[in-house]
Order: sequence, then structure tokens, then C-alpha cells
Amino acid sequence: MKWLTFDEGGTVRHGYLDGDEIVVTGDGDLAAVVRGEFGTGVRERRPVQGVRILAPLLTPGKVIAVAANYQEHVKESGSEARDQKTATPRLFLKPDTAITGPDAPVVLNPITSQLDWEVEIAAVVGRRASSVPVAQALDHVFGYTTSNDISARSLDLDVPRDGEAWTGFFDWLEGKWLDGSAPMGPYLVTTDEVPDPQNLELTLELNGQIMQRGSSTDMVHTVAELVSFSSRLMTLNPGDVILTGTPSGVGATTGVFLKPGDRMVAEVEGLGPLTTPVVAS
Repeated sequence: MKWLTFDEGGTVRHGYLDGDEIVVTGDGDLAAVVRGEFGTGVRERRPVQGVRILAPLLTPGKVIAVAANYQEHVKESGSEARDQKTATPRLFLKPDTAITGPDAPVVLNPITSQLDWEVEIAAVVGRRASSVPVAQALDHVFGYTTSNDISARSLDLDVPRDGEAWTGFFDWLEGKWLDGSAPMGPYLVTTDEVPDPQNLELTLELNGQIMQRGSSTDMVHTVAELVSFSSRLMTLNPGDVILTGTPSGVGATTGVFLKPGDRMVAEVEGLGPLTTPVVAS
């Protein structure tokens, strides 16, 4: 089932897709649906073309992301492929102010001159998870959505950089936190329609040119492993989101960065296209 959150005349509502119509099942975003708090009765129908689709979850409790989780992306960055026997997930968090939806513009923040893209599969937690084994981890996932981890590869600050390794690390980390830097949508697709999250194609087009094309078969850590590992560090609650990494083809390795007027289309197989225009500040 393809669930979605949408704006109808200033009111946030949610429902599921049925052909070219939305079956409206309630007000607010999909948080209640993810928690299992939804009725089965059909309330109303709306043409999907007549509404503005929003991010499936507007204020998720946690947005967990993972760096260096596709081997080809690791190698394009100049590193050796990660040893899956000894590697552990490299997790970081993004704030809820990074969340935005389909067609919402990302503002080119003047703090950076190197704004980049990263198409990703986002897994949405549907059941509380604490120290769950890998074999049971996907039982705690409600569904998946397309996401784009927009990243500032430079921070143009008004102070000289000291050159310390930790400064470089925190510049990278803080570059993940900009407003609107985590577009998601258009749909939250339930797991029954995504039987194998490790066999999905991901693409990102910039102004009609394909910049990224990869497969989740290239992941260092599977979605199940990411859910399991994360749940050992922190309790995962319904509505928490895990961004699962990006394939090769990011701007940082090609020297191409986003500029006003650009248009990105990120897409994960079966999850729908996610369009994000870029505008000046």
C-alpha cells in the first residue's frame, strides 16, 4: 500500500493511493498510521492531482543516517572498499527541520558553496525496537520512502579553519544539518510491496542528466543490519526514520554542485520520484 500525507486547503491530511485517487483516512501526517492507529473505513476520495503532497512524516522523532554504506560510493571517495566482516555502521543524526516534501524547494544557504545530493532509501520504523536481532529487524519496519540527503560539502564561515582533523569531521557533520536538507516522499510504501529492500535500483537526475545510478545490493550494511545496530544504541520508536546511505555519483567526486534553478529528481525503484528544485536564498 502507498500511503501519503498531503495539504488540502491548508489542512494536513493523510490517506492511501488507489489508482489516481487518494482514499482519505484522517487528518495530520502519517504518524498515527505508522503507530497502527487508523481505521479501515473509506471516508472520502480526492484526485491525487488536486493536492500538494508533503513528506510522509513531518516531524519524525529521530532521523538516523549512515555514511559510507555503498561500496562504490566509498571507492569514489578515494577509500578502499569496506571489509564487511569488521566494518560497523557510521551513524549520524539529522534534525527534524531538515524534513521537507516533494517539489518543496531547497534554499541554497549562503553558508556553503558546495551543496550536494545523495539519493537514499529511507526506512520508517513501525514497531518499537530495542536490541533486536538482525533476523527480526525488518519486522519492525513499517515501510520505505525515497529520500535525498542533501549535504553541504563546504562550510563558508567567517573564521579561518585550523586544519585539525576533528574540524574537518565536524564541518562534514554540520553540513548535514541544513534546513530542508532531507526531502522525503512522495509515498510511504508498506513492506509488503517491498519484499527485498536489498534489490532496489536508485537514481538521481540533475536537470535531466543521470548523476547517480546504483543498487541496494551494493550496501555495506543491509537495512536489517542498520535497524538492528541502531536499536542496540538507542530505542527506535514508531515514526523514526533511517536513511540507509547513497550509491556513487555524488557531486563531491565530480566537482558539480547545486546552483539556483537546478532541479533534482531522486527515485528508488517502486517508491516513486522525489523532485526537489534549488532556489537562491
